[in-house]
Amino acid sequence: MAKLRMALVGLGQIARHEHLPVLAQSDVLELVAIASPDATHPSIPIYPTLGELLAARDDIEAVTICTPPQGRHPIARQAIEAGCHVMLEKPPGATLSEVHDLGVAAEARGVTLFASWHTRGAPAIEPAREWLATRKVRSARIIWREDVRRWHPGQEWLWHPGGLGVFDPGINGLSAATRILPQPIFLEKSELFYPSNRNAPIAARLQLRDGAGAEILADFDLRETGQQVWDVMVETDDGLLHFTGGGGGLTIAGRPVIDGAGELEGEYEALYQHFGRLIRSSASDVDLAPLRLVADAFLLADRKMVEPFIE
Repeated sequence: MAKLRMALVGLGQIARHEHLPVLAQSDVLELVAIASPDATHPSIPIYPTLGELLAARDDIEAVTICTPPQGRHPIARQAIEAGCHVMLEKPPGATLSEVHDLGVAAEARGVTLFASWHTRGAPAIEPAREWLATRKVRSARIIWREDVRRWHPGQEWLWHPGGLGVFDPGINGLSAATRILPQPIFLEKSELFYPSNRNAPIAARLQLRDGAGAEILADFDLRETGQQVWDVMVETDDGLLHFTGGGGGLTIAGRPVIDGAGELEGEYEALYQHFGRLIRSSASDVDLAPLRLVADAFLLADRKMVEPFIE
């Protein structure tokens, strides 16, 4: 089977570090063009905008969009209206309404829309989900603490409305929890901590519960200069499940299941394999549970001011 010809929009840090290497090795998708202003690539033609790319190329079958969430909606709409299958980096949009509209548009046009959550491609996700499916959850904790200066250097869009602040990484923890826990999750309380000079939170404390009433606590922070932590801990009647390193490691009831040593790998390979399967089966995957919880956190926020953030 011939590879699907793909374009990438937004050649930033995540695209260069994750998307390009995976697409270079893909046996399903071939990256043939890029849309990104002021960018360069040694072998792939680059156009300033997706509109210019699509005007110059009539062979594009799929588009992956790696721009910041603000302004992503019209780009994705343009790709869908051109008849392209679309994969969205996380978060899939700046608002729920935008992503809902894209889903309606994709269905009407008969193309695939994939709202991707890269943490769900981590090796620990499906083993954790399978084990928890038959257990009673007593409580859970989601801890996502990292150093914004290390992981988001110079990315001012993160602090603008729609950039989500601490929820840009924190939503990865929510995407993991909403995938592996057997019950739906609901937000009860939210504390958001805003630097006095920023329009997005730098930290968040959430109190949630699942459909059976189990308490779930979330601790997100972009000020962690020590050990970086991306963990989910689930206490069950059969012991503790500990998902570590963003899904690179997994321990169940004291028994190591996946060794979390070393750098997390395989997430984006899994995402693109899933995207290929969706296209072949004429299906879409637009799970908005993580983004809904973030929207709820802003709706119920007890907003607190903290010291200014200076990069």
